[in-house]
Amino acid sequence: MNVLKRRRLAVGAFFFLTGLCFSSWASRIPDFQRMFSLSEGQLGTLLLGMPAGSLIALPLAAWAVYRYGSRYVVLAGMSLYIISLVSLGFATTSFQLALLVIVVGVLGNVMNISLNTQALSIEKDYGRSILSSFHGSWSLAGFVGAGIGAGMVFLDLSPLIHYLFILVIGGGIILWSQRFIISEVSGKESSGGGFVFKKPDALIMRIGLVGFCGMMCEGCMFDWSGVYMAKAVNAPTALVPLGFFAFMGAMALGRFLADKVANRYGKIWVLRMSGILIFSGLCLAVLVPNLIVVLVGFALVGLGTASVVPLSYSIVGRSQTYPPGIAIAMVSSISFFGFLLGPPLIGFIAEIFNLKTSFALISIMGLAIAVLVSVRQKVFVTA
Repeated sequence: MNVLKRRRLAVGAFFFLTGLCFSSWASRIPDFQRMFSLSEGQLGTLLLGMPAGSLIALPLAAWAVYRYGSRYVVLAGMSLYIISLVSLGFATTSFQLALLVIVVGVLGNVMNISLNTQALSIEKDYGRSILSSFHGSWSLAGFVGAGIGAGMVFLDLSPLIHYLFILVIGGGIILWSQRFIISEVSGKESSGGGFVFKKPDALIMRIGLVGFCGMMCEGCMFDWSGVYMAKAVNAPTALVPLGFFAFMGAMALGRFLADKVANRYGKIWVLRMSGILIFSGLCLAVLVPNLIVVLVGFALVGLGTASVVPLSYSIVGRSQTYPPGIAIAMVSSISFFGFLLGPPLIGFIAEIFNLKTSFALISIMGLAIAVLVSVRQKVFVTA
């Protein structure tokens, strides 16, 4: 195996581990709601901490990658990310849990920026679109993590025991993969300039809005799919994690297929179809809240959201105006407002109406993606 393939495998392993950590949190959200007796509105407020932490991390992560290079940030951030996950299991009050969720959000987005910077470097060396496959590893881990979560719920094991198990897996992945994470030249050394955020250009703004809509839908599924299964579908407790399982499994499949489809039909076409799938899947889940039908709908949402983030990063990673790390951070800054607003918005609407009404309103974001990539396509000169 040559050096480039080893680098790809190692970075893919880190994507897998970050997805495993996140899905381990998401798969136990209904348990945390029950443990701390949280209403939908209170849970929505708690879930605000994850995207809020992600937004806090954006300038920090971009500066760290620019100053020290992504290898240092990847290795330090990954270790702290797993530790922060385990800390959730020690929370004894909802206030402690909320603070720890913010920390997890900060470290999760530090990994997002640094790992995608590594991945874009490898994609450039390959000379073709491969970024979606890295995100596929993240989603595959989400699929695996949802399965592990379902098993832990079935065995009636606490989140702490669950997260300690993930810590052992993560330690092994870090020890093996760290040898192949490249030590690239930092942005400061390569440019000789200072770290600055400039005004986003038309490409950054358009892709940022696409990401905003996609991440709002992702946040909906990550944080509320289990609650929807429990309260709107009335699924048995042991089957509640299957909604997240179906979503993440379909997302993983979609991301492994996305590069091949994008290379054949174009990234804009794939993004347009992604928006239509998201809209269709959420509408199906709302109109027919039957266990099997909702699982199918959630799977369609998974296929739809699969390509939005990786293709967005791939497009802006070719920007002639900004270094990859800063371009990704700028798009993430816009996109993560969707992640910030989506989950609590669902909770607040559900508090007034119900979860089905919330999901119906979020489905509109899928149509918005299709519209955004269909008008004034000359903006996407790098796609």
